Amino acid sequence: MTTTDHDDDDDGYRGPATLDLGDGRTFDVEVTLRGYVEPLDGRYHWYGRVAVHAGLESVLGGKRAQAVVSTPQGEAVGELSDVDPWGRYRVAGTSTPPFAVLTEVTA
Repeated sequence: MTTTDHDDDDDGYRGPATLDLGDGRTFDVEVTLRGYVEPLDGRYHWYGRVAVHAGLESVLGGKRAQAVVSTPQGEAVGELSDVDPWGRYRVAGTSTPPFAVLTEVTA
């Protein structure tokens, strides 16, 4: 589902996703993602967190990794990094995100 329950103009997605680490290992996870167009570089930056996943943690052990992030709305390459105190990996990418983006504002 696309989320629009925040106060700013960010786009977002919360729900199921698949992480493909590119070496035959894939993980079905839950993600919370958001994004925005950065006016300084003109590119779309998306970011978020991956819910705690024991299998992902056992493979990565807190290390960074590239992954293809797939949702029912799309897919994109991102980087997994920065595990928070609750065991959730940060994920971030630039350009087309793995979720639908609102492209037209209606009044």
